[in-house]
Amino acid sequence: MDIFAGNFLEGIAKVLNLVLTLYLYVIVARAIISWVSPSPYNPIVQFLYAATEPVLRYVRRIIPPIGGTIDVSPIIVIVVIYFLQQFLVNTLLELAQQF
Repeated sequence: MDIFAGNFLEGIAKVLNLVLTLYLYVIVARAIISWVSPSPYNPIVQFLYAATEPVLRYVRRIIPPIGGTIDVSPIIVIVVIYFLQQFLVNTLLELAQQF
């Protein structure tokens, strides 16, 4: 039973790490396309906005754009993702090794 719990926690940690990494790439892609004027009808642009806007909007409510123009919300989300990967994923992996 201990092996099962250890493997289960390790699997959760690895899947969580993968999801966080993929979301990090989506956030970076969203930030890069914001530098140009993309067509809002492009399906890729629509996906990027739909996938990131709820999180970025929440962060913008807490920390509004600097000077009304510089949006730091993608940077904050990237830092939070990095923190989750370093703290939560690594903690789950170490916990899995104890079983």
